[in-house]
Amino acid sequence: MGKSIVQTVTTNKLNGFGRFRDRCFRIFCIAFMLFFVLTLSACTGERPKDLGVQDGKLKNCPSSPNCVSTNATEDAEHSVKPLLFSADAKEVMGRVKRAVESQDRVRIITEKENYLYAEFESLVFRFVDDVEFYFDSQTGTLHVRSASRIGKSDLGVNRERVELIYSLLKKTDKKPKA
Repeated sequence: MGKSIVQTVTTNKLNGFGRFRDRCFRIFCIAFMLFFVLTLSACTGERPKDLGVQDGKLKNCPSSPNCVSTNATEDAEHSVKPLLFSADAKEVMGRVKRAVESQDRVRIITEKENYLYAEFESLVFRFVDDVEFYFDSQTGTLHVRSASRIGKSDLGVNRERVELIYSLLKKTDKKPKA
């Protein structure tokens, strides 16, 4: 036996609504993905214009907890110890460059005899961290600053990055000291 007229009309109305609902859901998904992609592209922020070595120091960390630096000696939250080397600037900075380049999603922006600036990009949200290295040839000291470009917290990523690069550098020579 076939369907009754009531069942046929009800089924056709539901199928029409189902198609409408599916189209609306697809449009919503496309709009959400477009919004998500545009939002992610905004996570990079602008490259700071005040980075580099000034008066023999790298820029200070902001008050937010998403930065570590060898200049922050009085502030345990932001402080990391510098490394000491007995090698010359060219050799030390070559080691730094190799250690930095061994990391994922990194782009070297500036490279000088005693200074290196690189941008590290997070995998998922594409957040950018600015990382600088400065080698003071007079004292044999390698200074570092690693800071998130936007946001407040970095969940310890900048400190972990510096510690990882330090561990790679310590493997290159028996003389570096923390």
